[in-house]
Amino acid sequence: MSRLAKKGLVIPDGVKVSVQGNKYLVEGKLGKIQQDFLSHYVDISVQEKEVMVNRKGDSNVHRASQGLYWSLIRNSIMGVSQGFSKTLLIQGLGYKWELKGKDLVLTVGFSKPAVYKIPEGVILKVENLNTLVVSGHDKHLVGQVAANIRAIKPPEPYKGKGVRYSDEQIKLKEGKSAK
Repeated sequence: MSRLAKKGLVIPDGVKVSVQGNKYLVEGKLGKIQQDFLSHYVDISVQEKEVMVNRKGDSNVHRASQGLYWSLIRNSIMGVSQGFSKTLLIQGLGYKWELKGKDLVLTVGFSKPAVYKIPEGVILKVENLNTLVVSGHDKHLVGQVAANIRAIKPPEPYKGKGVRYSDEQIKLKEGKSAK
């Protein structure tokens, strides 16, 4: 059973949470997030400065749904008030990325540059030649965009060339001459 979901979520100043039917809407200074929830498993209620997620039964599905929607609402509140970001690093001789309008162009050793179209709700910022920051108010979308960019050229295990997360540790293998 989720112990965290028993507690209410505090709504910070500048954030508005509303529930209509089986949808909840979280609005803040960075944007708004609307999502469906399964109303036959949980009941979401909004008091003055607190959101409560209560389950309607005691089965495992009800308990899991309570924890799930509590976490989703917490991430939505944090996203519209503070935002989320992921940092990517690129490593390799001649590897680079640049922003051209709504596209991210990666030169990563292919015959042609790889072009990634930036979806709505995500902001990309090239801090220096090797660092790219993916930020936005939707945690799922920020993580998915970062994973899609990394998937264009994941780090290889011998020299570590490719795109990786800033906190990712690559375990390098020794070459075939090392015995």
